[in-house]
Amino acid sequence: MNGSWEILFQWKLKWPIVIVLGLLLCILTISCVLLINLVLQKNRKKSWESLMLKADNDLLKKLENSESNSSIRNNNALYTFNLDNDLQGTITSRALRKWIILKRISTILLIFSFIIATFLIARPSKIYDAKEQASTRDIVLCLDVSGSALPYDQEVLQSYLTFVQHFQGERIGLSIFNSTSRTVFPLTDDYSLVKKQLSYASKLLNGVQTQSSIDKMQQRQYQQISDWLEGTQNRKEATSLIGDGLVSCAAMIPGFIYGSSNNGKQKANRLRRNASIVLATDNVVSGKPAYTLKQALDLTKQAHISVDGLYSGAKENENNDSTLQMKNLIENHGGTFLTRNNDSVLTLVRKIEQSRGTLTRNNTQSALSDDPDIWILLLIICFISWLTIAWRMKR
Repeated sequence: MNGSWEILFQWKLKWPIVIVLGLLLCILTISCVLLINLVLQKNRKKSWESLMLKADNDLLKKLENSESNSSIRNNNALYTFNLDNDLQGTITSRALRKWIILKRISTILLIFSFIIATFLIARPSKIYDAKEQASTRDIVLCLDVSGSALPYDQEVLQSYLTFVQHFQGERIGLSIFNSTSRTVFPLTDDYSLVKKQLSYASKLLNGVQTQSSIDKMQQRQYQQISDWLEGTQNRKEATSLIGDGLVSCAAMIPGFIYGSSNNGKQKANRLRRNASIVLATDNVVSGKPAYTLKQALDLTKQAHISVDGLYSGAKENENNDSTLQMKNLIENHGGTFLTRNNDSVLTLVRKIEQSRGTLTRNNTQSALSDDPDIWILLLIICFISWLTIAWRMKR
């Protein structure tokens, strides 16, 4: 029975006591109106009867005193007009019935309007269920912006955009590095911000892909690129320190400690969140880094952070020793090494999904929200109908 009622009546009242008070007030008002109307009708009837009786008596007295009307009195032909006889005509009786019907309808509409208004005061509401799916994975996009990799970073950023479009609920961050690192945006699940930042960077670096495009750049574009790269070249005589850049990217993930042997115990401290880094570089090192790529990968592996490699360099150098070294190191540490074309990015997405085992929390949250729309519409319809009928009755 309760289930059927809930299907028919889907609203819940935030202030149900108002309905009880409103119904009591409605019943009391109707009772008072009916009682007053009944009393007035009785008084009106008595007054009318006394008035008619007085008129008849006055008329009889006048007729008795008039000799010219003696024949009428003798023949009992005296006729008295009254309202009941007047209302027995066809047109008049039809108009009276119509007026009575309109009056009853207007009364019903007024009562309904009062009930609906009372219902609105009680704040009709509905329960809305929303399922929230939150991934427990952090992904850091780690981008080499050294001179040898910068011309190819626009393609890498496009790959990152493709990469981001295949995830939902993951926290994503972006860090760029040369001799030092800069966080472009921290770990966030605000995908509109992520896409906006990646699109801006991709558009910005579109002008440094070839020497001819660089020559055509305006001073404003140079300044924008310089501002975006600011903070990545703070060490002299050193560029593309890949191991240092990878460690800086890992530091964006909660629980990672530089050079700590306790990184293996930090996974529990990350609230059981899986962590992954997508490292895009050509593995061309110039200078003496604090961490080699192998040392950086050892640290991330101890911290249970997966590192996947995305080659960002000239296609003719894909089989160079530095590229093959990076490929071997990434794969030996359990990661995936791929080039930056779309097929490779999609392959990387699938492999991450299959091998990382994303932990997902499905939360169903309920919210009680006001839903007065249909009741407001009903109130407007009833009130306008009542006004129309009242105007018609007045005519």
